[in-house]
Formats: sequence, C-alpha cells, structure tokens
Amino acid sequence: MALIVHLQWRNSLEYACRCQLSSQDFCFIYKIGIILYRIFRQLLSSGPDEAIIRIILLHHWIFVTTSVRPKRVLAICYTQTGQLARIATQILAPLQENPDVEVHLEVLRPLLVYPFPWPFFQFFDAFPEASHLIAPKLEPLALTGDEDFDLVILFYQVWFLAPSSPVTAFLQHPLAAKLLKDKPVVTVIACRNMWMMAHQKMKSMLANLGARLIDNVVLSDRGNVFTTFITTPRWFLTGKQTGFLGCPPAGIAPDEILRARRFGLAIQAALAADAEKREAPLLAGLKAVEANPKLYFSEQAGTRSFYLWGKLLRAAGEPGQWSRKPILFFYVIFLAILIVTVVPVSLALQTLIRPLLRKKLARMKHDFELPSGSGIERMTDYVI
Repeated sequence: MALIVHLQWRNSLEYACRCQLSSQDFCFIYKIGIILYRIFRQLLSSGPDEAIIRIILLHHWIFVTTSVRPKRVLAICYTQTGQLARIATQILAPLQENPDVEVHLEVLRPLLVYPFPWPFFQFFDAFPEASHLIAPKLEPLALTGDEDFDLVILFYQVWFLAPSSPVTAFLQHPLAAKLLKDKPVVTVIACRNMWMMAHQKMKSMLANLGARLIDNVVLSDRGNVFTTFITTPRWFLTGKQTGFLGCPPAGIAPDEILRARRFGLAIQAALAADAEKREAPLLAGLKAVEANPKLYFSEQAGTRSFYLWGKLLRAAGEPGQWSRKPILFFYVIFLAILIVTVVPVSLALQTLIRPLLRKKLARMKHDFELPSGSGIERMTDYVI
C-alpha cells in the first residue's frame, strides 16, 4: 500500500514538472498533497482495496481535472495586399512562441476573390456592399463554434470608411456569435489615415455579438491626408507601393510594423496575469492609437456619400454587372470633386474656428482613442 502511494505521488510531481507549473501553483498542489497524505492514512483503515480506488480517484481529480490549461487565443485576419498579414505576424509571434499560449489563426477566404492589384471598376464596385455592411460569402471556417477562447484578436483593414467586407462577413457568420459572446476582443486596424467611422461600425457589430472590446490598435499610413489620396489608390490599382512625385511610399512604414511586436509582448504578459478577465485595457501606455478628430467631419461626409451612392448602385444591379458601370463612372468624378473640395475646405474651416472647437476636438480625440489610448508611459518596457 505504501508503495502505491509513493508511486502516485512521484507521478504527480513528474506531471507538474511537465506542465511547467508556476511556483504558486506548485505550492498549492504541494499543500493539497500534504492534506491527501493525511487522508490516505485514514483511508487505509477502511480496507486496502477500497483505499486504492479512492486514492486513484483523488489523484485524477487533483492533477488532471484541475490542471492549469494554456491560454487560448483566436486571431482573425483577412489581408489583400499582405501588409496586414505582416502586422499579424509581428503581434502573434510572442504568443506563438510561448508554450503556455495556444493561438488559432483563422485566415478568412471569401468565395468572391478580391484581386490585388484591383482593377479600376472592380475597386469602386466594392464600395456599395462595403459601406452597407453587406457581406460576401466565405469559404468554410476551420472552426466549429464549440471552441472556448480566452482572448480574440481581430485584424482588419478599412474599406470605404467601413471594416473590410470579409471581416464583416465573419462578424455576421453564425459561428461568430458563439465564439465572441462575452469574450474580450482586441481590434487591430491597418489603414490609410481615416478609420474612425469604421471603428464605430466595428464597435456596434461587436456589441451586437455580446463581445467586450478591451483594446484598439491603429497603424496608419506614413503620409499626410493629401498625399495618401494619391499613393494609396495607386498602390491598390497598380501594386506599386514606392514613393511617387515626392510623396512617401504608400502603406505603413516597415519599422512601425516591426515595432508592433510590443503589443504581442504586452498581451503575452497580460494573459499570464489573467488580465484579460478584467475590464481594463491590456495595451494602455503603448501608443496603441492616435486619433485626428479633424478628419472626422470629412469621414462623415464620405460615409454619407458612400451610403447614398451605394444605395443607388445596389438598385442598379448586383456586383460586377454592367448596369452599374455608368453610375460608377459618374460617381468617380463626384468623388474626385468631393476630395479636392470638401476635405480641404473642412480642414480650413476647422483651422479658422479652432479656438471654438478646441474642447470639442479634445473630447473627440479622447473618446476615439479609447480604450487603449495614445499614452507612451509603458513603451520602455517593450523596446523592440
């Protein structure tokens, strides 16, 4: 009988070592072991056969049923140019390298392929559905809906001031409600420089699913609002990302993509401390997002334009149909006029009345930077 107890306890210690338990967890289990030892001595008085069965059952409950499981992270990503995939790689790398974290990366694949580079009319033909949040069909997911994740990281691009259509499709998928309900979510946006309206739509969709948005990261184009009106469409339509006419290269700077690893390191530390179970953001103090509220009014005008013209185009036909092309031609002209008039006029007016708008703009900046904020107080903790 003593030999059986000794073997069971030795196996339990070996199991704890294999699981790489923390010192606190091991001390807890050790204390339970002392208590069990005292129980074993009492059990021996009830007969050897019955004692053996009870000892084995207690061992199984302590070291198997209640063992510490790794944290499980679901990452959702759709990338067209490959830029967002590079960002996801940097953020997820620290988690994937940690044996205490399991990462499931779900790469979305729409049945309707969005090519890169985008043909001119096909590019603009995508905005009615994107702005109206009408999602395309996706290829079957490698998820069942029965998985239980501790954290969800949602990577997405901004299409026509809305989340990209494949990401919208995932959020409208029947499995999304099962996977995201009551789960903490970190969103990571890669965009030109206008993302606030897309963020509002994303928050609404997550709230409808019962998810908890605890962090938002925004990585934006290195150019200003005017140069990116040239470089970004050129990149999407031709595949050329290099500088053009004195403008900087399109997209997010490579060194900024590399520095995105700090978010993965911070998430790794937060998971180890069970911080995802609280309401506080995990990425505060890491300059996760910096909002420019002066662009919000231009975004509002653009969103109304996309919505109204999108309604007209949807009435004209389905995506890809020739009946849309004449309307698209006129819309492109209208959009060009809108860009060269409304955006600069809006910014100029805001400059003139800035003293009157200072408090409002400051409040908008604060609100749009929630929950993660633009603070830098923890940047030195995660130097890349």
